[in-house]
Amino acid sequence: MVRNVIIVILVIALAGTGYWGYQEHKEKTAVLINAENTYQKSFHELTYEIDLLHDEIGSTLAMNSRKSLSPSLAEVWRITAEARQNVGQLPLALLPFNKTEEFLANVGNFSYKAAVRDLEKEPLTDTEYKALENLYKEAGDVQEDLRKVQHMVLKNNLRWMDVELALASGKENGDNTIIDGFKTVEKTVSGYDETDFGPGFVDMKKNDANFNNLPGKKITKKEAVSIAKKYIGFDGNAKTKVTDNGKGSDYGFYSVTVNNQDTGMEAMMDITQKGGYPIWFLNNRPVNKASISLNDAGNRALAFLKENGFASMELFESAQYDSVGVFTFVTKIDDIRVYPDSVKVKIALDDGTPVGLSAEDYWKNHKNRKPEKPALPLAEARKKINPKLTVMEERQAIIVNDVRQEVLCYEFLGTLGDDSYRIYINAMNGDEEKIDKLKEAEELYEDAL
Repeated sequence: MVRNVIIVILVIALAGTGYWGYQEHKEKTAVLINAENTYQKSFHELTYEIDLLHDEIGSTLAMNSRKSLSPSLAEVWRITAEARQNVGQLPLALLPFNKTEEFLANVGNFSYKAAVRDLEKEPLTDTEYKALENLYKEAGDVQEDLRKVQHMVLKNNLRWMDVELALASGKENGDNTIIDGFKTVEKTVSGYDETDFGPGFVDMKKNDANFNNLPGKKITKKEAVSIAKKYIGFDGNAKTKVTDNGKGSDYGFYSVTVNNQDTGMEAMMDITQKGGYPIWFLNNRPVNKASISLNDAGNRALAFLKENGFASMELFESAQYDSVGVFTFVTKIDDIRVYPDSVKVKIALDDGTPVGLSAEDYWKNHKNRKPEKPALPLAEARKKINPKLTVMEERQAIIVNDVRQEVLCYEFLGTLGDDSYRIYINAMNGDEEKIDKLKEAEELYEDAL
């Protein structure tokens, strides 16, 4: 009798395990199918958008009316934006595809800048028309390569999940039609000569390249550990681990992990290999109840930056999240705020020590600058803003505009009704470069229910 009961229990358990395994397999299959569908959709949409891009640039070349030219260039910009979005949804993170992305970025940047300007007053130059002709040819070459890949995908029923697995396992050098096809696309784009877009064009890839221009010699892993301990503040007994950055990165850096053996706390930091500059760090220690003010913490954050070579910094924004203060600093030159050179510092409000730093924007943009003198008087710039706005503060500032150019502006901080705004007027030509609505303090809903 007992033997029969045991057999029944084992059968039920076996059946339950089998059903659970079946459900797990079913759910896993559903996830894989969903991912495959997303990849297929993004790839075919990308191919279609490159077709549209080629046709739209061709139409732009044939236009004679400036009234029609601006909408057509705006359409080119829209198509490139969607194409870049679809590239970002493909499993190509481990496969170098940066040249093609740069091509799309430059097309979008050029077309946007041309579309938003007054083409009646500033028509396209001969150089810009030549650039459009080059882009038309290049888009046609990319279109042809992608169509070949698309044909093979459809003909052989190829799966993108196989691409992801091949890239993740490092076996992309094997027989993989999709990977080979995208390498061909990348090779085609890499073979283009640099297109001359004219003197006003800003290359979208230059911002990342600035990491390569940092001063100093290449540091060792041992030196990276010393730098990390200095910033993080752990003692000599801490255990460290250092790894190089991954394949295909635009710049070299070390990732350092530091574990405090006594407390069990862990901190992480990325440091540039050239010069040993901190990109970011984070100390994951628990922060107790706040015992210092946000103002005091801001002063400590500024002192911390000065001690570590960040010169001429001014506090721009501060916020408190539980027992942590977050402070944004910008460089200041001759009373001009330089917003591209920004650094964020996190200070623990229990003891005032730094527990976080984000300096990527600073190192990408920092350089020796000699700001120009404004061509537009302050009084004239003030006339460009909405007369209903009540101006509270005004200053000069360098910002990065929509096409990634640094421009000298007059910055006006003002209120309109219950809202506050920062308005940036170009100090050279009076253009309204940017308007930022300031965030309000969020309501707490803990007691609302």
